[in-house]
Amino acid sequence: MATHKSALKRIRQDEVKRARNRYYHKSARSAIRNLRLETDKATAEGQFPTVSSQIDKLAKRNIIHKNKASNLKSKLAKHISALA
Repeated sequence: MATHKSALKRIRQDEVKRARNRYYHKSARSAIRNLRLETDKATAEGQFPTVSSQIDKLAKRNIIHKNKASNLKSKLAKHISALA
């Protein structure tokens, strides 16, 4: 276990950041799942900007890679355009 005061503070900060990142990631994954299950095109198009924004924020915070964010948004856009 760390004994320096600064190391103990770093451990506390890391735990807070980890919890926050998990919350953002889980929220975005749930939103993506809900958008993929959507069958109404108008509703899906309404949800897409907020989900896309959440994905971009994950990439900005380095929770996911920017290419993964791009792939997710591309697949969601393709899914929405395929809805009748």
